[in-house]
Amino acid sequence: MSRAAARDEGRVAALGELQALLGDRLTTAAAMREAHGRDESWHAVAMPDAVAFARTTEEVAAIIRICSAYDMPVIPFGAGTSLEGHVSAVHGGLSLDLSQMNAILEVNAADLDVRVEAGVTRKQLNDYLRDTGLFFPIDPGANATIGGMVATRASGTNAVRYGTMRENVLNLTAVMADGSVVRTARRARKSSAGYDLTRLLIGSEGTLGIVTEVTLRLYGIPEAIRSGVVPFASIEGAVDAVIETIQSGLPVARIEILDPLSIRACNAYSKLTLAEVPTLFVEFHGTDASVAEQAERFGAIASEHGGGASEWATKAEDRTKLWEARHNAYYAALAYAPGKKGMVTDVCVPISRLAEAIRGTLADLETSFLKAPIVGHVGDGNFHMLLLMDPANPQDLAEATRLHDRMVARALSLDGTCTGEHGIGEGKIKFLEAEHGTGVAVMRAIKQALDPKGILNPGKIFSA
Repeated sequence: MSRAAARDEGRVAALGELQALLGDRLTTAAAMREAHGRDESWHAVAMPDAVAFARTTEEVAAIIRICSAYDMPVIPFGAGTSLEGHVSAVHGGLSLDLSQMNAILEVNAADLDVRVEAGVTRKQLNDYLRDTGLFFPIDPGANATIGGMVATRASGTNAVRYGTMRENVLNLTAVMADGSVVRTARRARKSSAGYDLTRLLIGSEGTLGIVTEVTLRLYGIPEAIRSGVVPFASIEGAVDAVIETIQSGLPVARIEILDPLSIRACNAYSKLTLAEVPTLFVEFHGTDASVAEQAERFGAIASEHGGGASEWATKAEDRTKLWEARHNAYYAALAYAPGKKGMVTDVCVPISRLAEAIRGTLADLETSFLKAPIVGHVGDGNFHMLLLMDPANPQDLAEATRLHDRMVARALSLDGTCTGEHGIGEGKIKFLEAEHGTGVAVMRAIKQALDPKGILNPGKIFSA
């Protein structure tokens, strides 16, 4: 029997056992497989052989043990909002959908933490917490699942003040490649006991274990929140204002940049009337007095760098409209160029090199026939480029790839990273060695030790 035939026979046997375990929560329907073989990126669909819907950690463990016995790949799936092909089944196998594991298990208000299942979404969690006076601040824009946010080490608009998932996860429950269940830590805020398994799994993109439960840090909802929009004469002026704001120690909660093309797209999509110039969206959290003082200080900094009159919003509905427009910038850009896909990429550099990184990217775009809005979480040196292109058009794809690669190479030359928050997935594998050098061999050794059969999300982070 050929190797391929043996593999196919093994998968048939695995699916039979999974069907016995899950009943109608295992499906091989083409439409469901297609939906689970794509994320929101431009990457081609790669369909799994089947989709399983798990409801408990014990069920996930049983599923993994069956798949391990037959060397069947397992690809964890949450909301499908990732941007680098993380959920595509490049080697076939089983898409393990955790969206039905969506219970909020335990809120410890006195300790400012909460334990949730992996399928809970960030909006669901904050809706649940609203009456407690607490909130979870990590906000990548999409209504991603907490498990997916752990897997990609998500960040977002609030990271400049509250950090990323790395700083806000206390412990995890995860199912390893052999079906064993591991709890990575206790609820204590710090520990020196052994290896830090929590942070090993954060950002591992489902390649080392399947996260099923997460304990998160919570924060008190601020007494007062003030959001504002500040137009600038130039991108350089806006970036310089951000750098001075951060270096001065002003406790900004969010500070985002949108270039003129992004503003034009957002105006059309979100029904705004902003001037089509480089613009900063900014927000401060605190007391009424402190946010007023911070807004005034920021306004003074902005004016020194060509910033115009600030428009401030304190009502919740006005702030929501503003930040929804920012979060919808991706969809706004796609609507601006009907029929195009978005090759969206992000990099992150030391904040002192941010202006140089953005300036170089804009210079490349000025000589290109492709349009590409730029937005960014510039308070921590992170920005995004959304290349509007047709992946079926060889000329578009070649030009988008050229611009993408130049942006990443520039970030690496400035001692930055090839991805600040999207992750490697299948889309940025080729940059991993350029960034980490011999560190990649250490990563591979960890992968081999924890997943010797290579069944957990193969083809992500590493090509093989």
